[in-house]
Amino acid sequence: MTVKRLTLMSVLALAACGQSETNPPTDPAAPIDTPEAEAPAPTPPPGVGSIMPGSGPQTFVGRWAANPAWCANVQGPERPIEITTTRFEGYENSCGILSISQVADGYEASLACAAEGQTSSERIRMAVQGDGMRLTWLNRNDAVVSLARCPALAEAPAP
Repeated sequence: MTVKRLTLMSVLALAACGQSETNPPTDPAAPIDTPEAEAPAPTPPPGVGSIMPGSGPQTFVGRWAANPAWCANVQGPERPIEITTTRFEGYENSCGILSISQVADGYEASLACAAEGQTSSERIRMAVQGDGMRLTWLNRNDAVVSLARCPALAEAPAP
């Protein structure tokens, strides 16, 4: 027998025994067992990356009004907006928060809103300092509204 024929027979014999290490092209490769593969993914440092609704710092969560006297109002145009980690509710508009990203001076959020039968997409930046918020409407020529934090409804004084 020639060397070529012996090599070919050896390869065929190994393949027939199921000792091939190569996976078929339509199957994913088996995972490699190493200590690094089993280690949890590193956590990014605070202030870096995106946060999802329902997690992360909540400095923007609460009731906010352009005029502190409006804090006691529960209806009408002069009432507070209410912000949670998943909702942005104002007078005659209701928005779901699609995403929230922490930025240097606060948070940027993408909203899906419905108002008076119309839907829209909004982008806002919320920069909180103490009991004040600077709300910037990013897709409205960076219009800015200054808001004051309202006490929780149970704490609000009666009108």
